[in-house]
Amino acid sequence: MRPVLLRLAFAVALPAVLVAVWWVASAGSTNVYWPPLRTILGTFPDVWTAERLRADVGPSVLRLAAGYATAAVAGVALGTVVGSYRRVRAVCEPVLEFLRAVPPPVLVPVIMLFAGIGDTMKIVVIASGCVWPILLNTVEGVRAVDPVMAETARCYGITGPARLREVVLRSASPQIFAGLRQALSIGIILMVISEMFAASNGLGFTIVQFQRGFAIPDMWTGILLLGLLGFLLSVLFRLVERRVLGWYHGLREAGRRSP
Repeated sequence: MRPVLLRLAFAVALPAVLVAVWWVASAGSTNVYWPPLRTILGTFPDVWTAERLRADVGPSVLRLAAGYATAAVAGVALGTVVGSYRRVRAVCEPVLEFLRAVPPPVLVPVIMLFAGIGDTMKIVVIASGCVWPILLNTVEGVRAVDPVMAETARCYGITGPARLREVVLRSASPQIFAGLRQALSIGIILMVISEMFAASNGLGFTIVQFQRGFAIPDMWTGILLLGLLGFLLSVLFRLVERRVLGWYHGLREAGRRSP
């Protein structure tokens, strides 16, 4: 029980200190752009009612989930192909490096031309940015599959989908999850950016409306809500990762304990 309490104490210590510093530093603020934290927290329940959460947060989360899932499927599938074949990798890598260097927000106007201004555009924007860390980490993970393990699997007749599932993807899964973790924060950023263009709801749209309406405390509550959403998604991702990669963490723990 004590290790759990100790981890919990470490987890909340720095956020508590930062909130305390923010509270004290902003307590006497008369700057309209930097309201006291107590004013922001007092405004929060009035702004983010159940109706607004359903109207703005719900669509944002659904767009993020759709774009992120699309990027995960495309990134893992394409990364597995590129990582498995040397010639395909030699042909694709220069193009992938070029496309990766293009910032996704720059593509928003272009995507709007082809996909319109509806939810499809926002999902494509999120997917176009999330796909790169997943794809490149999958390529590296597939390339790093232990050749002895691959040869052993071949000798035992493990081929086709079974080899892909049990050898290639299983060995590459730590790298794939590293890419998925990086893509999550990128997805949240692109979710907000995509909702700032020709949107009628969503967190990004609402925060911009608060800013344009000079509702500064309301705008700050939106920023806090984005941070809380990112934190909750990170915790959820970590739980899934710990369950899926339980075998990997077990191996690492056993390696640390062995002399």
